[in-house]
Amino acid sequence: MRIEEAVIEKLRSLPPEKQREVLRFTESLSALNPSKKPRQSLEGLWIGLGQTPITEEDIAEARKEMWGNFPRDDI
Repeated sequence: MRIEEAVIEKLRSLPPEKQREVLRFTESLSALNPSKKPRQSLEGLWIGLGQTPITEEDIAEARKEMWGNFPRDDI
């Protein structure tokens, strides 16, 4: 017997008041574990903006500009 079938069988044997209690419990379990939505890739977010795609070279240049003057420990 599958878990779902066993739960339904037990649920049917309970009085209505206890069935409502089980329903509230399952609702609280669902609230604690909301379904996760798949993440959209950054590329997908960029597409709708009408911009030219970012290349690896663009990223490398931005890194050089950002980190070029960052102090380094020369060991």
